Amino acid sequence: MTEEMIVLSAESEVSETLSEVGGADPAPTEEYEGVISLDVWTMLFTFCNLLLLFYFARKFLFKPIKNMIDSRQKEIDDLYDDAGKAKSEAEQYKAEYEVKLENATAESEEIMRRAVRNAQLKEEEILKEARDEAAKTLQRAEEQIESERKQAMEDIKNDVSDIAIDIASAVLSREISEDEHRTMIDGFIDGLGEE
Repeated sequence: MTEEMIVLSAESEVSETLSEVGGADPAPTEEYEGVISLDVWTMLFTFCNLLLLFYFARKFLFKPIKNMIDSRQKEIDDLYDDAGKAKSEAEQYKAEYEVKLENATAESEEIMRRAVRNAQLKEEEILKEARDEAAKTLQRAEEQIESERKQAMEDIKNDVSDIAIDIASAVLSREISEDEHRTMIDGFIDGLGEE
């Protein structure tokens, strides 16, 4: 079918519908003018309706939705800012923790060095005290040995002098005073000690 046939068939259907409704058979040009006509008042009314619709849509639909979107965006931005602040604080705390850990490590090493140094000083002090005590003990022992030697020499002198007096008394058969004997014996013993 061609276009002319479609248009003619549409015209015939419209005319049949109008005749059934009870209308007169309009002329084909009037029919097309009613459907396609441009009415200025209708256009103005439609334009005003469109402006009113746009105004109310903007006032009651677009602005509240935009405000809601802006508030949500602000909340999201605030959350990002808070997250950024929390992250920077966490990094700062981490850096402080690492510094404190390094300081604690250095401090513990310093404490260990001081403890070792104190232990070495204490060891040296104990060794010095032990040496001093040993030297004092040795000196006392030497002094005691010296005094015992002197005492032994004194005892030997006395025993020798007693023996010498007895021998001399027997040999000489005369009595010599004890002081004379002691002087002679001391001289004899001193002569022995010098040799």
